[in-house]
Amino acid sequence: MKNLKVLVLLALAFTLAFSVVACQPAVEEPAIEEALVEEPVAEESVAEEPVAEEPVAEEPAEEEVAEEPATEEVTVTVWSWRTEDEDAYNEIFDVYEAAHPGVTVEFVPFVATDYNNILATGLTGEGGPDVAQLRAYGGIQPLIEAGQLLPLDGEIESLANFPAGLLKGATALSDGRIYGVPFGVQAFTAFYNVAIFEELGLEEPATWNEFIAVLDALQAADYIAISAPAKDTWMLPLIHDAVAAPRYGSTEFEAEILSGETDFNDPDYVASLGVIQDLQPYFPEDVVGIDYNSSKTLFLTEQAGIFIGGSFEVGFWRNEGPDLNLGVFRIPAPPESITDSVVPGWMDGSFGVNALSDSPDAAKELVNWMGTPEFGQMFTEKIKQLSAIPGMVPTDPLLVEFAELFAETPASYLTLVNFRYGDPSGSTLLGEGIQSMFLGNATPDSVAASMQEGVSQWFTPGE
Repeated sequence: MKNLKVLVLLALAFTLAFSVVACQPAVEEPAIEEALVEEPVAEESVAEEPVAEEPVAEEPAEEEVAEEPATEEVTVTVWSWRTEDEDAYNEIFDVYEAAHPGVTVEFVPFVATDYNNILATGLTGEGGPDVAQLRAYGGIQPLIEAGQLLPLDGEIESLANFPAGLLKGATALSDGRIYGVPFGVQAFTAFYNVAIFEELGLEEPATWNEFIAVLDALQAADYIAISAPAKDTWMLPLIHDAVAAPRYGSTEFEAEILSGETDFNDPDYVASLGVIQDLQPYFPEDVVGIDYNSSKTLFLTEQAGIFIGGSFEVGFWRNEGPDLNLGVFRIPAPPESITDSVVPGWMDGSFGVNALSDSPDAAKELVNWMGTPEFGQMFTEKIKQLSAIPGMVPTDPLLVEFAELFAETPASYLTLVNFRYGDPSGSTLLGEGIQSMFLGNATPDSVAASMQEGVSQWFTPGE
């Protein structure tokens, strides 16, 4: 395992790829004055003169001590799309509750595919969350435009812990303000089953020819070479970038398409779609009928040797297949690639505050804490993902591998980071296009043309 310097490099690399009781004085006991004592009057034989009574000093009244106000009980509800993380988040929030008497954090997860609609509805009235897990980049923009989130810059001190490049994913296009505290960074490449590789005498491939030889050997041994879904189209643009980004030029192409020097009809981009088409025989039979969960099951049950996936799946493998021996390798660059092989990544999302929260101050205090190293280290250890807070050190060996690979060859996940700001989104167009290509209803050229036509409806180069 590499030392902390590696993880610092991770934060730096990500930034480059995508452009931040005063002791109360002791209360003294009130001084108690001595009571005045009257001297006895001597008796005289003569008639007594009336003696004026000396005033008797009253004992000072005891000073009233103000009672400490009772701790106000408040519940902060947090919504998330990560049902698999419920136990881990509850453990994390137990730590927060222990340090904040009277505060209860209620973690409420929803199925990821339903979450966007549920959240959009929940933020419009009563019964919604105080704190919401927010999609990044284009995904957060509709909620900001609807006035459903509170701006956090100038309010949340821990935002200073994040590089500016990371904060882009939680920043409004409309006013440039920041509406979320980032929680994680994701990277995407190939998992492999070490036991199957050892059984077949295979090693991590270093070249494209070696990669194809590994796939052929897996198939010859009656394994599915690559477990991939094509029914859930959201995974297809990720697989495309993990495999074929070097073919279209990765970060070089990203700069050129954003500036207007090229577009999705670029021959190298078209060729990159052909790379994915050529890999289809190595995917499960009837891949268009395989959804995301089924593809994970095929890998989990050791029916497949490779799963192209993300750092966000490490926790799933550890929980559901604790005895699996897994490794990670960077997919080699295909022939005629413009750049060397890369590991695409992105800021996964953030936590923001509902504009209609009944407890906005408590909600802000919680998200401020979620931007601190205390939260960040627990996040990477318990959630088993890469924290967005620079300097956090993963302890899981698979996460360490992801961190090292991403630090060495970082690239942005092109359609998520840049082309989800309008409708139709680049990710939707690409996912549906690759699915159609697998069905035999589209070609690399037609998919690229559809991409360009779709994003041109809302994307203006150079802006």
